[in-house]
Amino acid sequence: MNLKTSIECVLFDLDGTLIDTAPDFVFAVNQLLAEYSKPGIESSLIYQTVSDGARALIKLAFDIEEEHKDFSKLNSRLLELYAEKLETTESLLYPGIDLLLLELEKSGISWGIVTNKPELYSKKLLSQMDLLGRCSVLVCPDHVENPKPHPEAILLACQVLNCDIGKTIFIGDHFRDIQAAKNAEVIAVAAEYGYVSPDTKIEDWYADFIVKKSIKILPLLNTLKFT
Repeated sequence: MNLKTSIECVLFDLDGTLIDTAPDFVFAVNQLLAEYSKPGIESSLIYQTVSDGARALIKLAFDIEEEHKDFSKLNSRLLELYAEKLETTESLLYPGIDLLLLELEKSGISWGIVTNKPELYSKKLLSQMDLLGRCSVLVCPDHVENPKPHPEAILLACQVLNCDIGKTIFIGDHFRDIQAAKNAEVIAVAAEYGYVSPDTKIEDWYADFIVKKSIKILPLLNTLKFT
């Protein structure tokens, strides 16, 4: 059954929204710690930090700041380990997301990804998961001057897809995702199921909608109708 919505396109953040990518980062971070004879850290801490990027993971794992003499070397090595892990990725689509994508495709509604994850890793991951060919647009930091929370990346995706901004939905699990959506004047949906720390008050992001579970996105879309 086709979606009964007048939404023209759905854009997703990647890590923690479309795909649970944290297992690969858990592996890479703890592998790096092992190389330095340091104990591994709780996966829950890594999950809560993934959306902030590799640099944040180095700060977490080694308790150092970017000014530290070894920071750049550690960050580069973490990215190497992560790229290697993508060959045998443990990442998974969140529950209900595959059905959602199939319904969007059947209904002729474009879907794409707007992420702060560099193109190298984004494309490799999506290729491994057989999603790259299905995705109508992929916008990474490599493609814009200003990544999220600036609206440039979302607006570029809308331009590529020739979508009405007022009928575009953007879903993300980080405050900067909601900021970017608001700045772009698209419909902002906060993914509470993603990499959101327990002490985060997601209501304070002032998203247009909050979805507590990924399976709730499809029913939400069917409520969005415009004249």
